[in-house]
Amino acid sequence: MSVTQLRVSGAPSPAPRITADTLLKKKLSGHPITALTAYDYPSARLVDEAGIDMVLVGDSLGMVVLGYENTLPVTLEEMLHHTRAVARGLRHAFLVADMPFGSYHASASEAVTNAIRFVKDAGAQAVKIEGGSTRADLVRRLTEAEIPVVAHIGLTPQSVHSMGGYRVQGKTLDAMDRLSADARALEEAGAVAIVLEGIPRELAARITHESAVPTIGIGAGPDCDGQILVFHDLFNLTFSPSAKFTRQYADGAAFFSSAIQQYRDDVTQHNFPSDNESYHLSREVQAALDVSRPHARKA
Repeated sequence: MSVTQLRVSGAPSPAPRITADTLLKKKLSGHPITALTAYDYPSARLVDEAGIDMVLVGDSLGMVVLGYENTLPVTLEEMLHHTRAVARGLRHAFLVADMPFGSYHASASEAVTNAIRFVKDAGAQAVKIEGGSTRADLVRRLTEAEIPVVAHIGLTPQSVHSMGGYRVQGKTLDAMDRLSADARALEEAGAVAIVLEGIPRELAARITHESAVPTIGIGAGPDCDGQILVFHDLFNLTFSPSAKFTRQYADGAAFFSSAIQQYRDDVTQHNFPSDNESYHLSREVQAALDVSRPHARKA
């Protein structure tokens, strides 16, 4: 049966895959862009089926999944591994993968080679790199290599040491001008979207108004074209103090902890597994087994 016949028969067409062009159209039409991180197949399925527009395999997985102190130890292979898992769970959302610290800093040629792996081997539709105007040439190189780039300015976690910690950026007039210039340079270099993290709402609104590409905010106020949060922050699964800009939508830690404790109690009290949760021999096999057993001698 052809595609045309399927449509005529009334079978529903699959939802179109979100692309960079879809995100741009949302900006132009004033429709907010929704984005979340995901790090594995189950979370990717949940996020995708909830209708989220963009999924980021963030190097934040180093902290919320792998237990690192910050994002710096995350390796290229770890990011590729998790990106592949997320890609298997997505049918609709636009998939972006973080390039980890060290994977694009040595040379442009190495950066392009590593970015190609995310697209070719791991299934990403775009890569994300941190940094302002100094990354413009790299964004241009990646764009020329047919690799869409999401830029990331403001509080950039891979720069935690040079920034002196996780501090709000763009709080002075000079800093505001620098970040606005960064956004312009990255847009001109070909970035398809720009993540704005940890900057004042007023500055994020200014950059969003001036930018021709979508802005995605995280700790940047409500005036961006879209918003992104870390999956684990939504469900209280980070085991660390929450940032000001996060909002907990459910207490996943309490939910899982309660279930685990109930399982522990059921096992120790011989309530799990029950007879109904056990497999049994067929009646025929059980009868044959009973016949073959020697009868106990009477005393």
